[in-house]
Amino acid sequence: MAMNWNERIIARLGRGAVLAGIATLAFAAPSLLAQRSGLLMLDRFEAGQWDVRVRDTTTTRSSLCIDNGRDLVQLRHAGAACRSVVIEDTPSAVTIQYTCPGNGYGRTRIRMENARLAQIETQGIAQGLPFDYSAEARRVGSCTPR
Repeated sequence: MAMNWNERIIARLGRGAVLAGIATLAFAAPSLLAQRSGLLMLDRFEAGQWDVRVRDTTTTRSSLCIDNGRDLVQLRHAGAACRSVVIEDTPSAVTIQYTCPGNGYGRTRIRMENARLAQIETQGIAQGLPFDYSAEARRVGSCTPR
């Protein structure tokens, strides 16, 4: 009687090795999935025109057109090619630390209140000068992201 594929694997490796492999996959699969689907919270923000208002000031306000929440991470290094490390990644908040060679670095925490409202805390060095502020970002309308 011919053995099917599963029976040949078990016969060759032994039942213990096959069970160990299955157990390893069971533990590894969730972390692999989490790595692949990281920072999904940022993708839930609506594209469009966003008003970013720095707290503790009455004049510091900017407006930007974004594709998704990932555009809110590097507010002081917008458009710069930076390397990043994810520090926190939950369904309601992310913290990302990034380095922009020759242009400084930053650490940003974004907390999602809803798809049109976020709280941002960011600090770092940009153009040789330190920055540290909290802001509220709110979607205010439509636009065509770059």
